[in-house]
Parts: sequence; C-alpha cells; structure tokens
Amino acid sequence: MEEKKNKITGVNGPINGWLDGHTYLIGLMAYPIRHSMSPTMHNNAFAKLGLNFTYLCFEIDNKKLPKAVEAIRTLDMRGSNVSMPNKKEVIKYLDKLSPASEMCDAVNTIVNDNGVLTGYTTDGIGFMKSLEDEGIDIRGKKMCLAGAGGAATPIAVQAALDGVSEIEIFNIHDDKWAQAEKNVKTINEKTNCKASLHDLEDKDDFKRAISECDIYCDATGVGMKPLEDMTLVEDPSWFHKDMTVFDTVYAPRTTKLMKVAQKAGVKHVLNGIGMMIEQGAAAFKLWTGEDMPTDYIRQVIFENDNK
Repeated sequence: MEEKKNKITGVNGPINGWLDGHTYLIGLMAYPIRHSMSPTMHNNAFAKLGLNFTYLCFEIDNKKLPKAVEAIRTLDMRGSNVSMPNKKEVIKYLDKLSPASEMCDAVNTIVNDNGVLTGYTTDGIGFMKSLEDEGIDIRGKKMCLAGAGGAATPIAVQAALDGVSEIEIFNIHDDKWAQAEKNVKTINEKTNCKASLHDLEDKDDFKRAISECDIYCDATGVGMKPLEDMTLVEDPSWFHKDMTVFDTVYAPRTTKLMKVAQKAGVKHVLNGIGMMIEQGAAAFKLWTGEDMPTDYIRQVIFENDNK
C-alpha cells in the first residue's frame, strides 16, 4: 500500500468518523446491496481504530462490472468487496488470485497494490473462524454441506484445507451442479479431505448424511427472504444432540432451520452473523494490515438489531 497519512489523530488520540484528502476508499460491488451490514461493520471498525478509510456500497451487476473494476485502479481505491452476482465474473478483470480463490473459482475481496489487483476469498476463512470463536473444532470431523454457490464453495474448500476429514455435498441438479462437481474434484485432488457429491432430492441419503455428520451447514438461500418460512430439514429427528448446525443466513437471526435444530436439542446452533463478521475481519486485515476489533463490532451489530 502506498505510503499515505492513514491515521487521523487529535490531542486526545484518534478522531473517529473523519474524512480528508488522504482518506482511502473501499467499496462493495454487488446487486442488490443496499441491505448490506458491511458498511456499518467496516466504518465502525475504521473509526474505532482511528484509521483513515471509508467503505461505501455500489450497486454493480455483471454489465457494469468491467468499468467498476477499472475504477478501482483509476480512483486509487484500496480495494473492494465483491458479492453476488459478481464473485465469479470479476476474476477475468483481475491481475492475480490467491490460492484459495483459484480453488474456489470465486472472489469476494479485491486488494489494490499500486494498480495490481489481487482477488481473495474470505468467506471460508470467516466460516472456520466463526466456529473457532464458539469453541468448535471440526478438524478431523465429518461435514454435510447443502449448496454449491457463492458461499458454499469457499466453505467447502477452506474446511478441506483446514483439516475436515470428509465432506458430503448436497445440491439439486441446477446451474450449480457443475460447480459442485468441480468442488469435489478440487478437494479430492488438492487436499487430504474426502469429498463426494449427492443429489439433494434423495431425501433418504440426505437424512443419512446429516445423522452421521458432526456438522451440518446450510449454505443455500433457503431461510432468507423471501424464503424465510422454509427449511431443507423439517424433521428434528434428523439431527443428533452432539452435532453443530450452521445456517449461513443471518437475517432473520433465527431461521426456521435453527428452530428445528433447537427443537432437537442440538448442542451448537449458529446463524451466519459470526461468519459475516469474521470474513469481513479477514478482508479488513488485507486492506489495512490491522486486526478488526471484532468484539466491538459484535456489540455494534447487536445494538443495531435492537433499534
């Protein structure tokens, strides 16, 4: 990162919420995106640490993406987050990819180093770190994963890289099936994890996999608006008490899947808030070199929930 004035200080220390001629701009490019919690998270973290950065949302779809990425260079932005529908499309406009992004064929974070744009994926890191924050270690354990899209792919890859012994991936035969096949092939060839692909329509197989696993993760959009009244697992008997059930959805805070798992007495039932914060923290570190004050950010998000 080019040397600039990157902290604002006053007589009593850091000045929060300050913008000046040295401020770094970071973006979030997706469509739709105005609902995102990322600006609240990052801007509060910048202010807390007295960092001279600001984070803004830009509604960018695939059509606008080429010019938007070029603007990162033109405007000397520090970087950007990328979300749907751009996580794969953006790759063709970048200069380099991290190893995890190459394996996932997806990017959610861009870092600009003097005009050289490197793509990273922090979603999987966020998933694993959010489990660690709850005292859950899934290394050497068996995982059942529903989905093969923008969140599911980095979750599967990072879990495999970090030492999960087996992953059974379930997906319907839609436009993500080919990606699911690629995910399984990549994991089996490049990690020590055993991966397999299964048809989500085979409910008996799905039930078996969940009953045998240590962690079930739903990384589909089921449970999120407008599907908030739906879940892939309706029957609490599919779960066992000593497992972890993880729903990547964070709005609503308690999804229908989580209610089913709670009814079953599952030991650890988690939503996607922790993953969202920790993937943001990983991106924050890439841009600033500083650790995000995640405990403080949790408080900020909790306070916003109660307004």
